[in-house]
Amino acid sequence: MIRLGKKKTESGIALLLVLWMLIILVGIIGVFALVASTEHQQGKLLARTVQAHYAAEGGIDVATMRLSNPDPLLQWVPDNRVYKYTVDKTRIEIRTVDESGKVDINVAGADVIYTLLLAVGADAEQAQNISSAIMDWRDPDDLLTLPGGAEDPQYASAGRPYGSKDGAFQTISELQQVLGMTPELYAKLQPLITIYSGLNRPNPSFASPEVLAALGLQAPQIAQLLAQREAWKPGMPVFTLPDGNPLATSGTGTYSISSLAIEPDGSRAEITATLRVGSNGNFGQLYTPLAWRVGAND
Repeated sequence: MIRLGKKKTESGIALLLVLWMLIILVGIIGVFALVASTEHQQGKLLARTVQAHYAAEGGIDVATMRLSNPDPLLQWVPDNRVYKYTVDKTRIEIRTVDESGKVDINVAGADVIYTLLLAVGADAEQAQNISSAIMDWRDPDDLLTLPGGAEDPQYASAGRPYGSKDGAFQTISELQQVLGMTPELYAKLQPLITIYSGLNRPNPSFASPEVLAALGLQAPQIAQLLAQREAWKPGMPVFTLPDGNPLATSGTGTYSISSLAIEPDGSRAEITATLRVGSNGNFGQLYTPLAWRVGAND
């Protein structure tokens, strides 16, 4: 009887060990299954994200081909209107803006920059100080632009040891270093300014409402121009702008292009590029990239 009881006890222990091992094995298998499922979902998401990215890149190529199309009826109008198309269920939305319709912060006069700052919400004193500081940033001398300019002593007093550059802006984001500029103002100015047009006054044919205000147009004139421009399509007669010039249907050849690709599941990718479109001698390239950004603004 003693031996029989001992055997039963040993058998029970062995059975418990087997059950525990089965439980552990089931747990391990469950963990592996969960990891495999997670990695599978991550792989699908990555694949869709990559697909959206290349679709957005393709949108940039499509835009450059349409902007440079020799047939005026097939050309896209670079005034920030939206163009949409679908490729294999991927929706692509593209906006193109001629850089000539923006304010060039390297050559525009203080009056244009001042009025643009007012148009994006700066008060009069703030707009005066920043516009004068921009003049001092880009000019080669150390003479203070009055009122409200900023040379090295003013930057030092504000705790900015880098001082005034006394040279041209090399990037748009460099504007953030100018004394008096705030993140909020920069975010509003960023899509309205350029360093690529070389024009002291923007081209109203492609300008935004804020830039049109900077050119001195009043609200009724701006509303009328925007309505006429929105209704105009290639092949229609051009109308006369408030400055007496006809609407331009093609610009300088330098464009800002935003391409957004959206997958059916909501995955998306956005590319914003500034390109000089046209033959440039570099092995027949369709465009020369001047700036290229994936995702959010800097």
